[in-house]
Amino acid sequence: MSSSLSRLQQTLPQLVLRTDDDSLRHYGLDWTRYYQPAPLAIALPATIAEVQGIVRWAREQQVTLVPSGGRTGLSGGAVAANGELVVSFERMNRIGNFDRVARTVQCEAGVVTAALQQYAADKGLYYPVDFAASGSSQLGGNIATNAGGIKVIRYGMTREWVAGLTVVTGAGEVLELNRGLAKNNTGYDFRHLFIGSEGTLGFVVGATMKLTLPPAPQAVLLLALPALADVMRVFEVFREGIALSAFEFFSDQALGHVLAHGQLAPPFEKRAPFYVLLELDDPAHVGDATALKLFERCLEQGWVLDGVLSLSLQHARELWRYRENISESITPYTPYKNDIAVNISRVPAFIASLDALLAANYPDFEVIWYGHIGDGNLHINVLKPPTLALEAFRAACEQVNEQVFALVRDFGGSMSAEHGVGLLKRDYLAVSRSDAEIALMRSIKAAFDPDGIMNPGKLLS
Repeated sequence: MSSSLSRLQQTLPQLVLRTDDDSLRHYGLDWTRYYQPAPLAIALPATIAEVQGIVRWAREQQVTLVPSGGRTGLSGGAVAANGELVVSFERMNRIGNFDRVARTVQCEAGVVTAALQQYAADKGLYYPVDFAASGSSQLGGNIATNAGGIKVIRYGMTREWVAGLTVVTGAGEVLELNRGLAKNNTGYDFRHLFIGSEGTLGFVVGATMKLTLPPAPQAVLLLALPALADVMRVFEVFREGIALSAFEFFSDQALGHVLAHGQLAPPFEKRAPFYVLLELDDPAHVGDATALKLFERCLEQGWVLDGVLSLSLQHARELWRYRENISESITPYTPYKNDIAVNISRVPAFIASLDALLAANYPDFEVIWYGHIGDGNLHINVLKPPTLALEAFRAACEQVNEQVFALVRDFGGSMSAEHGVGLLKRDYLAVSRSDAEIALMRSIKAAFDPDGIMNPGKLLS
């Protein structure tokens, strides 16, 4: 153990520190696969006081820090590749101080998303932020990246559900932000600076989270579509006719990988070029008739080829797996991911332009399309050929990025809709942010993190 780590252990004798190779590899990476982990050590604090002690030690020793939650991010935001101390929040996973009147609950940063969802359900309430990684992602990471997921069109991003934050800044100060208040017009709301800051200003150590009433019983409708241009036509019909909580899209190539991965049979007798999955209100099956009428309208227009409506809660879960299993099924191919968004009204024109661009520039690569298209968010996944070296593959994808992101800029969109910027997208920040904005972001970071020790190199170069 280095002298600096020995001093940390002496200062915080109860702090768990790990330096074994397995831990360094495990905690030094997120789901991004383009970096080699090389952390100094892994710290696993159990209290806010220990987190504060770590930050003060890091300032004294000039050691940089990287936060670690569930490490399910896809932009390299939790990568420790340059001798940083990784600070894992998995031991800070307590839920408490439930307020039934305010419908809020206090959570530590290491609370797993699914655990909060279950806690809310046990109280007869609902936490709506949901995504495929909810069983392993942690709340602190969700807040630090303003995670979205599959229900954004109805419930919004994580930001909408944070009533208060406890943070430890890069200066080692503990701040209580907003204190769970519904109304608090007393100047700058620093809570919203930390949401989406990717650990560059300080560490989220606790949060007061809002809960809500459960939705009406939900049904799931899976539709087969003949063309990409039909996706938004179907969306408009269903959005006008029924209450939607999710509208997901994926290509037949994506479905092919899910089916090859096993455990699921084809959803239709004949495959189609594209599919959409809708989740909709269905109280006492009243919504079935409405959904079927809307389906028939789309069928008559030629926008839909086939469809299946869930018959039970278990059936609905099975239909969701066709969408949720995509990421896992393509992971062995080391996909290069672009997570982009445009204003929903511009999605059809954007899709047409992007489809042509990808077809022209990726003739030898398999491109997998899917996403939360009901909120304007597309996930583009380029799969690495098995014979191509990783660095050569990444270089080829980054060349095309220039054109993809130029198109995103032309449409006034975001080059990172929900995965954050991290390391992988840092050099493209100017696609979505002006020079003046970036300069202000640097000033804000300097104010909260005067020594530049908090998640260095992420978000801002």
